[in-house]
Amino acid sequence: MYSLSNKIAVVTGAGRGIGQAIAELFAEAGAKVAVVSRTESNSQKVATAINARFPDAARAYAVDISDTTATVAMGQQVLADFGKVDILVNNAGVTRDGLALRMSEADWDLVLDTNLKGAFNAVKAFQRSLLKQSGARIINISSVVGLSGAAGQINYAASKAGLIGFTKSLAREFAGRGVTANAIAPGFIDTDMTDVLSADFKQNVKGKIPLERFGRVQDIAHASLFLASAEAGYITGQVLTVDGGLVM
Repeated sequence: MYSLSNKIAVVTGAGRGIGQAIAELFAEAGAKVAVVSRTESNSQKVATAINARFPDAARAYAVDISDTTATVAMGQQVLADFGKVDILVNNAGVTRDGLALRMSEADWDLVLDTNLKGAFNAVKAFQRSLLKQSGARIINISSVVGLSGAAGQINYAASKAGLIGFTKSLAREFAGRGVTANAIAPGFIDTDMTDVLSADFKQNVKGKIPLERFGRVQDIAHASLFLASAEAGYITGQVLTVDGGLVM
């Protein structure tokens, strides 16, 4: 396994699903992890589970990542608790699906503010520390719909496509300080977000995936671990698609 010994990682949206898997794997690789979620109950549950396996490896933080002031305050607390941040994983995201003709302004704003502005807020909260660390990493969790688009997800697709442009721009701006910025574009992953899909819809989608199955949260966690590692130090501004071959 790649080592993250002596590294401090912040993972947003870590209260469940992909974010939880990333936080758990990072702790297993030796990192101390700030588990960030919208709700204190979710973040604390994950941090407690991590600490049961790896004592004092995680701390819980509750914040609405779309709230700039609250995110800055959270960042100050994380830095006070850990002293630095080496790795930032922007995973927090929401969906409010609907056709463009019927989509409300509130549903558009919520998704863009959380998925895209939230990543901006987190980078602003930790950028000074990241730029001071040797080999710091920023990993943004995008989506294959940010590459291909998706009917009924105009807000989500726009936020995830925006995250890719955000990633590439950060990579150019921060490269001079040795900081890499990369994105991961998951395909259909077994999470509570896909659990609500009908069996017929799932079967139809699987028929379009060359590997003929949905991915696991661990697939995204291991991709994140690689990009966070020293071994990925010459990779920046890239989009790693983890989708079983759905989008090629």
